Amino acid sequence: MRKIQFIETDGRRDYAIVPIEIFERMAEISENMDDMALYDAAKAVDDGTRIPSEVVNAELAGAHPIKAWRKYRNLTVQALADKAGISKPFLSQIEGRKRTGTIAVLSAIAKSLDVPVDLVTE
Repeated sequence: MRKIQFIETDGRRDYAIVPIEIFERMAEISENMDDMALYDAAKAVDDGTRIPSEVVNAELAGAHPIKAWRKYRNLTVQALADKAGISKPFLSQIEGRKRTGTIAVLSAIAKSLDVPVDLVTE
């Protein structure tokens, strides 16, 4: 390893001149530390919710979030309607964007799909 040079003012070290190999290693370590800090910050606010690509792709293609999640969970309209305690036609109208559900209805659907309510609303 090469020698590190110091620049002093009044007997106090103000600057260090380091070989490029040391500088590059320190820069890499610093970048890794930044990445670790970002990861730790993201992990601290992670609520555990994950949205599968199948659901995202269906929504991007225009599907209502409820329909995207229903299909992902392999549920028929009738099965989800029964689980949520609503009628099949009402669920079809919500999925078809002809009607909107109340917060109580959307909460029941979300619970039946095992997702947070904000993932089934538009």
